[in-house]
Amino acid sequence: MTLTEQASPYLKLDEVPSTKLIYLDNSATSFPKPNEVYVFMDTFYRNYGVNPGRSGFDLCLEAGSLVDETRKLLCRFFGGTDSNRLVFGYNSTDVLNLAIFGLIEPGEHVVTTHVEHNATLRPLWKLEQEGVEVDWVDFDEKGYVDPQEIIRRFKKNTSTVVMNHGSNVIGTVQDVATVGKACRERGIHLILDVSQTAGMVPVKMDELCADVICFTGHKSLMGPMGIGGMYVREGVEISRTRAGGTGVKSAQRDHLDEYPYRMEYGTPNLPGIAGLNAGVKWVEKHGIEAIHRHEMALWKRLRDGLKPIEGVTLYCADDVPGKERISVLSFNVNGLEAMDTGTMLDVDYNIACRTGLHCTPMVHEHLGTDKLHGAARFGIGAFNTEADIDAAIHGVSEIAEMQRKKK
Repeated sequence: MTLTEQASPYLKLDEVPSTKLIYLDNSATSFPKPNEVYVFMDTFYRNYGVNPGRSGFDLCLEAGSLVDETRKLLCRFFGGTDSNRLVFGYNSTDVLNLAIFGLIEPGEHVVTTHVEHNATLRPLWKLEQEGVEVDWVDFDEKGYVDPQEIIRRFKKNTSTVVMNHGSNVIGTVQDVATVGKACRERGIHLILDVSQTAGMVPVKMDELCADVICFTGHKSLMGPMGIGGMYVREGVEISRTRAGGTGVKSAQRDHLDEYPYRMEYGTPNLPGIAGLNAGVKWVEKHGIEAIHRHEMALWKRLRDGLKPIEGVTLYCADDVPGKERISVLSFNVNGLEAMDTGTMLDVDYNIACRTGLHCTPMVHEHLGTDKLHGAARFGIGAFNTEADIDAAIHGVSEIAEMQRKKK
């Protein structure tokens, strides 16, 4: 390897899957997946695609073994101490609902932020209607929530803080550790949504002082859609809001109290677990730090290319010393609604991006982009290249120029 190659921030991948378009919507779901994910899902499901934990024949035992192995893999990945407290769900929305409705009761006080996704906002809005007091903390002009402002909102009856670790619109990563430490000192639960950050930046339970982390598998963990989960810290007991089959202790009338069965219901998504297993192993093989360095180098190339274009507005895209971010960049072209920008990028430049409110209405209300029906968003992933970014800059530049000529 030459000195130039050593200094390069970009990943050196043996194989980069080809796609029919320039895909810059990785914040919604990473695509394509590593080839290892496709191969392992297909191979495992063809050979061991039976219901795990329900019988004693070899195929069933092998399926159950994969589920247990993946629990242990994710437990280590998130810095947990007991793999049985790694609970599988469908996605982060699913497990956030379990955690929020299972930990928060009427009469309690909750603190959250304006950066949250509807996976958090809608459960909390419902709880507000049922007698829970909710404080909403806004973010600053750079896109960061002041952790001290969250702490200042604490009351005697504050039971829970619910926070988004990394924004799916403006890409800012919040100072969760400071909030988590204050919560731990006061016996307040911290529920953390790591949908955007898991697999992109390190997420460790103890470092963040989180009580529950909720993740999805189909983004930077490189797994398929329909699989996610949460890790519940020892000593934190979430009340059950569902009940059903577990495959064990079937004569027991009540749903089981012990983890993971306490929070799992019915047949698990075995193909999804297999894909998540392979995806996390791919991330570990290449290293989170290396992946993040690659994605952020591309992000800076994109930001620096779009910033000088007349008629293009970027949101919370400035460098802030000492603050972390992920490779998400939202923008608008003057005179166009976000959807029109996205359509032109797709039809005329073969570039896929996400447009709209991104399931985060409070972010767009703060930015004023709700009046434009949101923003266009580029989400950079591990398989994106410099050529992808240059094509995106070129496309946005031409769209902005066409708009200027119309005036």
